[in-house]
Formats: sequence, structure tokens, C-alpha cells
Amino acid sequence: MKRSFDAQERPRLTPSTHNPPRRSTLGSASSVKSKMALHRLFQLSSVLRSAVTLTLRRNIGMSAVLFNRAKELDPVQKLFLDKIRDYNNKSKASGGIVDGGPSYQKNLSDEVSKLQRLFGGGDFTKFPDIKFTEPKFEEGTK
Repeated sequence: MKRSFDAQERPRLTPSTHNPPRRSTLGSASSVKSKMALHRLFQLSSVLRSAVTLTLRRNIGMSAVLFNRAKELDPVQKLFLDKIRDYNNKSKASGGIVDGGPSYQKNLSDEVSKLQRLFGGGDFTKFPDIKFTEPKFEEGTK
């Protein structure tokens, strides 16, 4: 059986029991401007944050390189660098190829003589002098 309410028995809505009307989501013009300004501030903040992050990353990378130079090298790296420095000193002292020997000199002279025969002589130890001449243009009749 359904129960019907009389006008006197119906519950009444009082201001404390019902929801107040909602405001517009757009708001006034000043609140829109303040939201846009806040959005621009966040964008600028993210740009600055990325720039600072990049700068710190570069500085940390550079300090890591300097720190590696300051500390003692790995024994294999040290041996490798010592051999490179030794070869550099020997090549400066000999003025060319280190430990070339007579067979290297013979092969080099054979190859240079082949090139001179093929290309008609010249000094193959220096860069050639290239001279360009201006082309002669003839004026045609119209």
C-alpha cells in the first residue's frame, strides 16, 4: 500500500538543507585575466626550470670530466695514454713514421714512382697549385 503525503506532512526544504545555486564556471573578466596570468606564470616557470636543469646537467657533466682527470686513472687507461704519448715523442724525434725501417721506405718510394709515371711527374709530398683562368665569353647577336 502506498502512502500519500498531505501538504502538511511533506518535508520542507529550508536553506540549510538544500544546495545553494552554483556560480558560473567562467567567472568574471578579472578572474579570467588572473587565471591567464597564472597560466603564463606556470609556463614561464617551466621554461626557467628546464633552462636551470640543462645548465646544472652541463655543469655536473663538466665537473665529472674534471674530477676524472684529477683522480688516478685506470691502469689500462694509463698504459694506453702512456703509449700514445711515447709514440708522439718518437714521431716528433724521427720527423715521420716511427719504426718504419728500410722496407717501409722502399715501398713508399715504389708507390711514389708509380704515381709519377701515371700522372706525369711532380712533387707528391705537397698539395698542388691549382690555377683557374677566366673563361672567355662571346657575345651573341640578338
